[in-house]
Order: sequence, then structure tokens, then C-alpha cells
Amino acid sequence: MKLRLALAAASCLVLPLAAHAQPVTGPYVSIGAGTTIEEPMNINDRGTGPLNGGGKALFRPSYSGDIAVGYGLGNGFRIELNGNYYRNTVHKIDRDGGGMYSATGGLNTYGPMINVLYDIDAGIPVFPYVGAGAGYQWQHFDSSLHASNGSYIGGSKGSFAYNIIGGLAYPLPLPGLSLTAEYKFTQLTASRNYGNMHVGQSTSHTFLLGLRYQLFQPPPPPAPAPAPVAAPAPAPAKTYLVFFDWDKYNLTPRATQIIAQAAQDSKTQNVTTLEVNGYTDTSGTPQYNMGLSIKRAKAVAAQLVADGVPASEIEMHGYGETHLLVPTGPGVREPQNRRVEIIFH
Repeated sequence: MKLRLALAAASCLVLPLAAHAQPVTGPYVSIGAGTTIEEPMNINDRGTGPLNGGGKALFRPSYSGDIAVGYGLGNGFRIELNGNYYRNTVHKIDRDGGGMYSATGGLNTYGPMINVLYDIDAGIPVFPYVGAGAGYQWQHFDSSLHASNGSYIGGSKGSFAYNIIGGLAYPLPLPGLSLTAEYKFTQLTASRNYGNMHVGQSTSHTFLLGLRYQLFQPPPPPAPAPAPVAAPAPAPAKTYLVFFDWDKYNLTPRATQIIAQAAQDSKTQNVTTLEVNGYTDTSGTPQYNMGLSIKRAKAVAAQLVADGVPASEIEMHGYGETHLLVPTGPGVREPQNRRVEIIFH
């Protein structure tokens, strides 16, 4: 049941975010720190100890950490070798059939895991990722761990383990560096014997904050070859600029006034074509910006038709974040670049 719930949670993360992956290319390292919640663990002294049977060890969360080295394939997938150390303290033993005993001591969980992860570009500044892994984990009970009824557990035993991972990565200004927030569901599948004490499977939930750094930044892609251009046309009779709010393509009242003026002027001048060109600023991905520029051009063209301009006289184009009115670097919300140009020919 716990595995099915964890798989369902991972599926819920993926399905609404069916989008292009944000690629991590080449080697990277990561580190995280936080806490782990260990679920109650079945214990049994086989009727030969103070428990006289079974019960559950109850834990309090303490500190946790992990470190990983990995490799990004450039298509959203990553594979990594992860090492973890989770610390919990035991505070109660709940005996089957009644009876609660206080307890002291700790549980340390550690070992290597191999994880496969997938980064998702959802068109927002934060990049979700999901994944799963398998490996081997040891659990060490402090030799001082004992209950007030005389029960005790000590030593280290290991088990095959798997985990399910969900997280968020936020790119920081330093190239290649991201802040991460991560959740891990971890299951040790085998029960273990610590002397006369039999311990059941271990289930835990870990929450970590950390940093991930891509070691070698890929070179920027080569600039596209300039497209062939026709001989320059005669200077346009007039150009009208219609501006938009950030990430919007609906027309403001001022934009509607400018479009109405352009439609009226086109009827009194020797105009054969109205060129309607849409643009965006450099925030967002190039693919998203291309679609947004087309939506802006369509909104202006539709209003021109509503204002009496024949649709056959309108040529519409979307240019995304190219041909900036105000030159900026990537990721800049420049208001004057969020525009549509109406050009008379």
C-alpha cells in the first residue's frame, strides 16, 4: 500500500507537467540537509525478553543529509550515485496488547543508492523533477538503545532498499548552480535480526534543502545563420506601436485606441497592406515567447478587422524575442519589447 501511494504521488507530479525537459548536460554534484520521519517499526523479542512478544518502536526526527555525483544526459534524464545518512531517535516502545515504555537511543540509516531522475520544464522559473532509485542501506541501533522495561537493540544490519523522489530546482544567478528542495520515500524491504530482537521493514520520509552544481557549462549554441532577406522595401508610410503587459496578449484600453487610429488612418492613406508583427521580451523560453508573440499579433489583427480593415489587407507575423526594440540580456522583462508593430505599406 505504501509503495502504491508513493507511485501515485510521483505520477501526479508528472502528468500535469507534460512539457519539455530542462536539460542538465554532463557531470554535476549535489548536497542536501534536512530531516527524516521514520514510521513506527515492528520489533519482536520472540517471547524471550521483557517485551514477551512484539511491539513497535516509535521515533522522533533528527538530522539527515546526503551527497550525490551524477551525469545529465542533456534530454532531461539524469543518473546519479547518492550516499545518505539519516538520524532518528527512539522515544517510546509500544507493546502489543498494551503498555507504553519510554526508550532512549538512536537509529542511523546510511548507504549508497543509484537514482534515475527526470527534470521538467513547466514554463515557470522553478523546475520540478521526479525519479526513483535502488541500493543498499544499513541501519545501526545505538548500543545504548534500551527501554524502561529492559528491552534493548544494538548493532548494524543491512537490507536492499528503494526510494521514490520528487523535488524542485531553482536556478541561481551563478551559472550551473541551483537551489533544490527534495522529498524521498525510502523503504528497506527486509526484516533483520539484532541478536534476539527481530526488526521489521523500515519506511521513512526525508525532506532536504540543498544545492546542485553542474561542473562544466556547455558552450552557448552557435548563432543561427541569418535568413536571406529581400531587397529593402520602400520606407513605410507609418508605424504604430501597441504595448502589452507581461505574459499577456489581451488588449489594454490604450492599445484599443491606437489600433482604432491605425484602422482609421489606413482608409485615408494609400495603403495596400497592413503588416502586423508580434514580439516579446526575453523572459521565458524561446518556444513559449514565439507562441506568445503570435497570440499578440492575432489579437491586434482581430481588432483591426473589427475596426473595418479588410482581413485580406493584413499580413500577420510572430517573431518571439527577436528584433528587440530595447536590447537586453536573457530573462529581462523590458516593457517596450512586449509589443505589436502595425506597419503601413
